[in-house]
Amino acid sequence: MSKMDFAYMDAGRHITAEEYEQAYAENRKFLEEAYTDSERYKDSLGWLEPEEWVGEEALDRIVKKAEQVRRDADVFVLVGVGGSNQAARAVIKALQMEDGPEILYAGNNISAHYVNKMLSSLEGKSVYINVIAKNFETLEPGIGFRVLRSWQEGRYGKEANSRIAVTGTTGSRLHEIARENGYDFFVFPDNIGGRYSVLSDVGLYPMAVAGIDVRALVQGARDMKAELSDRESEDNIALKYATYRKLLLEKGYAIEMMAFFEPQLHYFSKWWIQLFAESEGKQGKGIYPVSVSYSEDLHSVGQYVQEGQPIIFETFLDVEKQNASIVLEADHVDDGFGYLDGKDFWEINRAAFEATIGAHSDSGIPCLKLTVPEISEYYFGQMFYMFEFACYLSGSILGINPFDQPGVENYKGYMFSRLGK
Repeated sequence: MSKMDFAYMDAGRHITAEEYEQAYAENRKFLEEAYTDSERYKDSLGWLEPEEWVGEEALDRIVKKAEQVRRDADVFVLVGVGGSNQAARAVIKALQMEDGPEILYAGNNISAHYVNKMLSSLEGKSVYINVIAKNFETLEPGIGFRVLRSWQEGRYGKEANSRIAVTGTTGSRLHEIARENGYDFFVFPDNIGGRYSVLSDVGLYPMAVAGIDVRALVQGARDMKAELSDRESEDNIALKYATYRKLLLEKGYAIEMMAFFEPQLHYFSKWWIQLFAESEGKQGKGIYPVSVSYSEDLHSVGQYVQEGQPIIFETFLDVEKQNASIVLEADHVDDGFGYLDGKDFWEINRAAFEATIGAHSDSGIPCLKLTVPEISEYYFGQMFYMFEFACYLSGSILGINPFDQPGVENYKGYMFSRLGK
C-alpha cells in the first residue's frame, strides 16, 4: 500500500529550494532532540511510543468491553471536551459502522438547550456512557457527568453502575468515584495531554464501541512512528511540514487553512485545529489554524482566499482512493448539465480539487498538500501520529512548550471565581 506523501505546491514563488534546504538542515537538530532529549518534556511524551499505552493487553481489554456495549446499547454517550473527545469523534464521524449504537456527545458545552435535547433523545433506549477527564476538574464534563449519572440512576437504579465507564488518571477523584460505585475504569495516561491522547484508552475505547478497527489505527501509528524515527532520512514528512510552516510564518503567512473536499474529514480538521492552536498559540507566537470544507466553502471563504489579504496558506488533504460512487445518468430534462452525463461524483469532486489547488497556487497562495492513500483506520492512525509529531517539532522550532496551555487555565480561573468556587 502506498504511503502518505507531502508536497509544497507553490513552485518556489515564496520559498526557494535553497531556503528550504537550509532550513530543513538546520531543523534536523530538533528531530534528533525529539527522541533523545526526553527529560525536558518527560511528563508529556507518553504518546511518542505507541506501545507504552496500547500494547496487545490494553487493546484486548478495550475491544472486549466495546463488543459487550455494542451488543447491549442503542446509544453510547461520550462525555468529554477538547482533547478528551476530538480524536474519537473525528474517526467515529468518518467511519462509524451502521450496525452499532448511536454515538452522542455531551460534556463539550454548557448549553441547557443541547443537554435537554440530548436527554429527550435517550428515552426508551438502552444507554451506556463513557466519561473522560484527566483530572476531573474541567467544568463541562464534570456537570455533564452529573446530569447523565442522575438520569442513568433514575432509569436503571443499581444497574446504572454497569452502564457507566470512566476514563481518568489513576488516583484522581474520578478514579475514586469509579471504585466507590463499581464503574469500569479506563486509564487516561498521566504523561499524555488531552490533545495527544488518541493512542490510549481515551480515544480508542469510544472508537471501538463505534465499530472502528482500533488495531488497524494503532498499526498505522506504529508504522508512522517507525518512519519518522529514522533520523538518517532526508525526507521526513513531519519535519518537512514543520519547516515549511515556519518559513511561511516568517514571510507573513500567519494563518494556516486546512482544506479538504471530503466531508468525512470535517471533524479531523477540528482535532487538528485544537492540536496546533492549543500547542503553539502562546508567547505571542504560533500560526492560527482554521479549516474549510470545499467545495461548499469555495462559495464563501473561497473569495477571500483568492483575493483577500495575503496572510493565508493552505494545507490540502488529498485522498487518492475513491470511497463511494454515484454516476450522473442522462436526464430527460434539459437542465444545462448534460456535459456531465456519465461522470461520477468522485470524478467531478476530483476535478474541483485539482482546479482549486491550481487556481489558488497560480494566484500566489502558498499551498501544501498531504496525500493520503485512503480514508481508513490505518491512515487515520498515520495522520494522528504524523501531525502530533510535527506539532512537537514545530513548537520546538518556534521556541515554545508544545504541551502546556496556560491561556486555557487563565480563563478557568475567572470562570470559577464568577461561579463561587
